[in-house]
Amino acid sequence: MILHSIASTRRNMMAGTMTLAATAAAMGAKTAEAATKQTATSGASGKTGRVTAKDGTVIFYKDWGPKDGEPIVFHHGWPLSSDDWDNQMLFFLSKGYRVVAHDRRGHGRSGQVSEGHDMDHYASDVAAVVEHLDLRNAVHVGHSTGGGEATRYTAKHGKGRVSKLVLIGAVPPIMIKTAENPGGLPVDIFDGFRAALAANRSQFYYDVASGPFYGFNRDGVKVSEAMIQNWWRQGMTGAANAHYLGIKAFSETDFTEDLKSIEVPTLVLHGDDDQVVPVADSAVLSAKLLKNATLKIYKGLPHGMATTHADIINADILNFIEG
Repeated sequence: MILHSIASTRRNMMAGTMTLAATAAAMGAKTAEAATKQTATSGASGKTGRVTAKDGTVIFYKDWGPKDGEPIVFHHGWPLSSDDWDNQMLFFLSKGYRVVAHDRRGHGRSGQVSEGHDMDHYASDVAAVVEHLDLRNAVHVGHSTGGGEATRYTAKHGKGRVSKLVLIGAVPPIMIKTAENPGGLPVDIFDGFRAALAANRSQFYYDVASGPFYGFNRDGVKVSEAMIQNWWRQGMTGAANAHYLGIKAFSETDFTEDLKSIEVPTLVLHGDDDQVVPVADSAVLSAKLLKNATLKIYKGLPHGMATTHADIINADILNFIEG
């Protein structure tokens, strides 16, 4: 097992993000969406719907497959939407599972509200979807920021609802460098994200997708323009204010106590060439904090490995669920 160099990752990320940032602008977007009643619309493969969270925010979700099937709930990364799980949802749907995914508040088709862009609200929104659909003994799968969301949900709301947890390139225990987390990334990197997003969100998203997210900046890697455009599309569908504030949520939230409290079997998957969430300060530490963890690190795989190497990741998740 070869772990990616944290120091090298910091330098690469700092250089890349700071060149993107022309200025840091204050975010003042005040887009709001009125709360609506819970609705569901039938679809060919199942249904999509909307549920109203406790604070009135409208959360979009997909619910496909047999209602008596074992449920798998997917939590997407920043700044994407439930569409990022297309491959996994179709794969597990074909295996007879009930697959559910939602768009985080301010992302995708969910309400573009001003408030609540933090992990506690994210987890509460998931609880609203799960309770609305009455999902029990579900497997929860989270990628990147979604891994933090799934961790907080499992710790705070998951008793009797969660059977297993899967974390893929996930942000816990905490990304930012602190006295307690000396191996974390300096705040300057995340300030660079905020500056680049505020200056030219469209260009920033294109650069992230075409570079470090999928490892397309590595020599010899085959670049998929379709993946880049799909990442950009998902990001631009969401709200700039939610994405701006979400940077603090995914980088500064400390999940240490959440991880310690989780008792369900947890599969921790990470690529050792993850340029976004360095493996040594995330997956390795999370696996030590969890009571019942299985850690698997993939040599040479990037942050977005669930898309670039979906066949490998899907097979390992399936083995974990059925094991």
